[in-house]
Amino acid sequence: MSASKPKALRVVYGETLARLGAEIPEIVVLDADLSKSTRTAAFAKVFPHRFHDLGISEQDMLATAAGLATAGLIPFASTFAIFATGRAWEQLRNSVCYPSLNVKLVATHGGITVGEDGGSHQAIEDIAVTRVIPNLRVIVPADGPETAQVIEAIARAPGPFYVRLPRGEGPDVNPPAYRFELGRAVTLRPGKDVTLVACGLMVDVALRAAELLRQGGVEARVLNVATIKPLDAEALCAAAEETGALVTVEEHSVIGGLGSAVCEAICERRPAPVLRVGLQDEFGQSGRADELLVHYGLTPERVAEVARRAIAGRE
Repeated sequence: MSASKPKALRVVYGETLARLGAEIPEIVVLDADLSKSTRTAAFAKVFPHRFHDLGISEQDMLATAAGLATAGLIPFASTFAIFATGRAWEQLRNSVCYPSLNVKLVATHGGITVGEDGGSHQAIEDIAVTRVIPNLRVIVPADGPETAQVIEAIARAPGPFYVRLPRGEGPDVNPPAYRFELGRAVTLRPGKDVTLVACGLMVDVALRAAELLRQGGVEARVLNVATIKPLDAEALCAAAEETGALVTVEEHSVIGGLGSAVCEAICERRPAPVLRVGLQDEFGQSGRADELLVHYGLTPERVAEVARRAIAGRE
């Protein structure tokens, strides 16, 4: 793990875009009046003629991105996750993914850690409504270094992507030698008794839960599943076979997100108990990010408790 002070993942996104802009002249960036928040302003400062603010018009932003992609450019389009996947879902489906255009939709402010903006701005359904679209790859990085690698990877890979980033920061959870690979889950901690499967900021929560379990004699495997689609079914099935039970942890509804994806993969290939930690079919609300995580049970203590239940259910 890195000893450096972590940055908000959206800050890393903006810095990486600006760096890649110098290396890949085809990159253009679009935003919907939120460039200071999404941090695409970092790209706009260096490449003002390759930056386009479409205003509060998310549907136009994605349709324009689709048009730019047909001209051989590599558009990165950004806004808050709730608007990117809600207001502009039809354009994402029909204009971008149906023709499989080379558009990169990178949304910030995903999940309840948006905080005081409240339930109307807290996207808890975005993974569900993006992973169902054909041709669209869905990625949720866990820390700053992984975010930088993800943005570089999708810039160089053809076709549409959805990348979900949070508002805030989290510690670096991947090892220094980590290299992101599309569709590959990474084991951050070995274990034989239960597997904790997490994405985004919840990977750190899962690691801390594993430490709590260790203190009670339970060895929990921790998987960082940054790529929700395509899912690493092989790693998940191996975990089901070797540990006998899984717990998914996500800052998202338990309906349609990482937990659902894991259940789908496991039930078809290697059935095992799967318990899902996330929002239980409910909206978020206004509050500090740390308070909301406690309120909705997205804590190491809660994950450890659910893991013990999963083990008991297996037995």
